[in-house]
Amino acid sequence: MQNRISKLFDTKLPIVQAGMIWASGWRLASAVSDAGGLGMLGAGSMYPEVLREHIQKCRAATTHPFAVNIPLLYPDIDQHMRILIEEGVRIVFTSAGNPKTWTPMLKEKGITVVHVVSSSKFAQKAEEAGCDAVVAEGFEAGGHNGREETTTLVLVPAVVNAVKIPVIAAGGIANGRQMLATMVLGAEGVQLGSRFVASEEASSHPDFKAKVIGAGEGDTILTMKQLTPVRLIKNKFYEEVQKAELRGADTEELKRLLGRARAKKGMFEGDLNEGELEIGQVSALVDSILPASEIVKKLWQEFQEALENPIKIR
Repeated sequence: MQNRISKLFDTKLPIVQAGMIWASGWRLASAVSDAGGLGMLGAGSMYPEVLREHIQKCRAATTHPFAVNIPLLYPDIDQHMRILIEEGVRIVFTSAGNPKTWTPMLKEKGITVVHVVSSSKFAQKAEEAGCDAVVAEGFEAGGHNGREETTTLVLVPAVVNAVKIPVIAAGGIANGRQMLATMVLGAEGVQLGSRFVASEEASSHPDFKAKVIGAGEGDTILTMKQLTPVRLIKNKFYEEVQKAELRGADTEELKRLLGRARAKKGMFEGDLNEGELEIGQVSALVDSILPASEIVKKLWQEFQEALENPIKIR
């Protein structure tokens, strides 16, 4: 399928694997790219030299395009950007920050830049900054999220109406029928995170993957809104955060409770009680751990079937 997104990334399919922290290493990114989508390295959980290693290993593992996601709120951002340029990365997704800060420099180097947004206002700012496309990520998504709490069903058409650059839908997408729904709303591609966390190649801990496929409706929640909103699975750590917020804890107390490496503890080391377990609402529809290539293949088949028969009558 050729449209503005697949042409922009030089991929067979308009399917993007999100750069989830502690899950999106070179094995997952290269597998998705080989399957026809756009694989992505999640630099948010990588020290600069670790990022360099993953870029080099991903390039050695696939001949197809891949991207790197850079959360702009993370430390070492200068070093990350320098490594992207030195390693010749061609596609960069930025998130959690002002796209005007880095987009002009990246564009000068000939890099395709996509920014993740949670509102049409921020989408327009990304377009003004020179971004080639935006990811419209709804409130359903896992990990760090927008304060607006706008759902994908509302956000995607609002962003499509607000900008001329192509829009990639994200948040609450795990199957082909959901992909078709967002395309009908005007998106030209989709980005999946939670579905790829439950893949064989994801670098997240097996216990976390099992927790994801065992999640049901209502098992995730958007919390820590006083700091940076994040959607995660309810567990002991979440209960501690909730108690602190209910008694009126200030941001400093919440920062101390969050501490360091809380996400690593949960998603990478597999501490399901004390760790931060970031995942989206759509985990309730994910019930199996599959090879990344099978996820891409199944998603595309479901999309084609839904396109041919959009009304499914039971």
